[in-house]
Amino acid sequence: QVQLVESGGGLVQAGGSLRLSCAASGRTLSRYGMGWFRQAPGKEREVVAAISWSGVTTYYADSVKGRFTISRDNAKNTVYLEMNNLKPEDTAAYYCALGRDGYGSRWESEYDYWGQGTQVTVSS
Repeated sequence: QVQLVESGGGLVQAGGSLRLSCAASGRTLSRYGMGWFRQAPGKEREVVAAISWSGVTTYYADSVKGRFTISRDNAKNTVYLEMNNLKPEDTAAYYCALGRDGYGSRWESEYDYWGQGTQVTVSS
């Protein structure tokens, strides 16, 4: 049974930083792409960032480019999302997801397993 557990969310002022972690159990992440997605109240879930199995290839939504960094530690079976210069519009529940292959897609349909989410709230 694959389980993804996110942590690191919280309340932060605009301009602040948070680091999200996604720890996996039940499967070795090293062969799979991973993604971070978010969903704000009343909005559809959207991709934030994705990373290939090796960490060499990454994708970022335009809204977070230059502020967020996705990384992974395959030895720890964990993926991270470093978020800097946070803005109120970054407020959302953040989810990590395990991809079907090693690519690290921007598309939700390419992910089979999802975490329960961690809330990020950015105050102005």
